[in-house]
Amino acid sequence: MDPARVLREQDGVLTAAQAGACGISAQAARRRIAAGRWSAPFPGVFHDRGHRYGPRARIRAAGLWSGGVVSGPAAAWWWGMLDAVPAVVDVTVPRSRRRRARPAVRVRRRDLDPADRVLRHGLGVTGRPLTVLETAAVLDDGAALLDRALQRWVTFDALHTAWCRMAGATGAHRARELLVAAADRAGSGAERRLVRLLRAAGIDGWVLGHRIGPYELDLAFPAIRLGVEFDGWAWHSDVVRFRNDRRKGNELANAGWTVLRVTWHDLDTAPGRVLAQIRQALRRAG
Repeated sequence: MDPARVLREQDGVLTAAQAGACGISAQAARRRIAAGRWSAPFPGVFHDRGHRYGPRARIRAAGLWSGGVVSGPAAAWWWGMLDAVPAVVDVTVPRSRRRRARPAVRVRRRDLDPADRVLRHGLGVTGRPLTVLETAAVLDDGAALLDRALQRWVTFDALHTAWCRMAGATGAHRARELLVAAADRAGSGAERRLVRLLRAAGIDGWVLGHRIGPYELDLAFPAIRLGVEFDGWAWHSDVVRFRNDRRKGNELANAGWTVLRVTWHDLDTAPGRVLAQIRQALRRAG
């Protein structure tokens, strides 16, 4: 093995085993550290100071040291799902492997299904679906990440399957809440939340499940032809559903209806904005 190539491909980081395979003995490695050419951010992991020890090197070093996979927000960043680099790198290691948490590294012992372990840019990380679930479960705005993920990177079925494999693990309960909210069947949950908001705000004149010809509006103010539809994230990638929804919207508009579209994310993070939009539409119609 060519050490320069390994360092170049691994952000300036390599393990002691890799160094040995490159012909660099443990004694030679210690000399490089003593000379200031290398550092040892983790036991058995070296960093060549000729390469910047930036976020990629830091996350790779933690992952190589762990002997497991990078997970959580660090894995999400590695996949390109997050812009901000997490301060703490989460790693998941097999139950049989002994690794204690280190500064800025959090260790979780759990035996992952092979489907949840992948190699990306030469580093072991959790697969996309599990990464989305675990990260969404710990972020303050996890619903927004789940929303983006379903639109760009994963399908609902893939997320559900990954969740079935993580059932009982840390974060599984919160992940389930977010997943149920994202599913089309979560319309009932969004419906209940909006009903509570409307009642608390003293807004009446609405009905649930209002039918107009072949269509049904989730919630409607029939007297002024104002409807509210709940968008399920699980359907963002469903072409047939997307086309049917647009056809339904166009026909209702031609019939004189105004339809507001609301997502679970709207109700979860900005309920005041949802109420303001409804009040505005009511004033305009009145």
